[in-house]
Amino acid sequence: MNEPLLRELVPAVIGVLVRRGADFASAEDAVQEALIRALETWPDDPPRDPKAWLVTAAWRRFLDATRAEAARRGRELAVEVEPPAGPAPATDDTLRLYFLCAHPVLPPASAVALTLRAVGGLTTRQIATAYLVPEATMAQRISRAKRRICGLALDRPGDLGTVLRVLYLVFNEGYGGDLDLAAEAIRLTRQLVALTGEPEVAGLLALMLLHHARRSSRTGPGGRLVPLAEQDRSRWDTGLIAEGVTVLQTALARDRLGEYQAQAAIAALHADAPTAAETDWVQIVEWYDELLRLTGSPVVRLNRAVAVGEADGPRAGLAALGEVSPDLPRYAAVTAYLRERAGDLEEAATLYAEAARAATSVPERDHLTREAARVRRLLRG
Repeated sequence: MNEPLLRELVPAVIGVLVRRGADFASAEDAVQEALIRALETWPDDPPRDPKAWLVTAAWRRFLDATRAEAARRGRELAVEVEPPAGPAPATDDTLRLYFLCAHPVLPPASAVALTLRAVGGLTTRQIATAYLVPEATMAQRISRAKRRICGLALDRPGDLGTVLRVLYLVFNEGYGGDLDLAAEAIRLTRQLVALTGEPEVAGLLALMLLHHARRSSRTGPGGRLVPLAEQDRSRWDTGLIAEGVTVLQTALARDRLGEYQAQAAIAALHADAPTAAETDWVQIVEWYDELLRLTGSPVVRLNRAVAVGEADGPRAGLAALGEVSPDLPRYAAVTAYLRERAGDLEEAATLYAEAARAATSVPERDHLTREAARVRRLLRG
């Protein structure tokens, strides 16, 4: 197969879909799925007109995705405007679909990716960013998951842990900017708490509520990113914080600690501090130790280094960074922050600029660029 030809055709095919009415992101997603199909079928059955084949396949996938999204939104609206008589149901079709997509035959990572794409409404690019993998890799993973469950009876609900992971990622995507996604994740997690009574489900709900309470203070004019230490805490939603803390305390009392409860405990300590300077960083480090024990996650290890730097000084934080791979996203940004606090301004400025170039979102890139410029001004002055 002529893969260079495929790559050359991509911009033209995306352009055709956009002219037909697709938005650019949806067109990219549809073309990506069409390319995967082409890689599977063209070696045995090459088309006479490759561009026409790709346009047709991508347009069909765009229409399928549009219809699926419209159907999902229609179900949600129907629940909102036409509530049935009698007691309200504890759940709806959306939550059931989350469990069905987490089919037992699928590995957890594939089940999460498929659910995010088919039910959560995220694009392949958004899911790839959440998993820190190339978009093409994620597209192939989703395609394989679809093929694996094709023809199977979707009557075997999947793993609760997988569904929690999906809800967590959907919320994180919404917390990054799409408020509707975050609200939907909270709604479904509330239902899951009522259905299961599991402390880790309650821990996830508490984590969402505590983060969501800060949503109005996370960005400034023009979408400018506002770091936690600089946020106006008077704008935090105290009602959501109180609810989150109550839910967390009830979960922790069950003495079955999980990663979401540990993360919620860290968020609660931030929410409890009247000012950034009064944050109990010693306790936060202790909770990061628990979280690291539970997950072994390199991202947790990176965040723990920041907390150590706040609790014990920047040199201690830099020492903790020695256990973290420099290839990890945000490594340069964290190192820059600790270097600046340690007085190494020249190195900090260089690292802030490096982190800005590697940023995955415009607000993050702009924030890090401003930080690099600020430190350079300190060097000059």
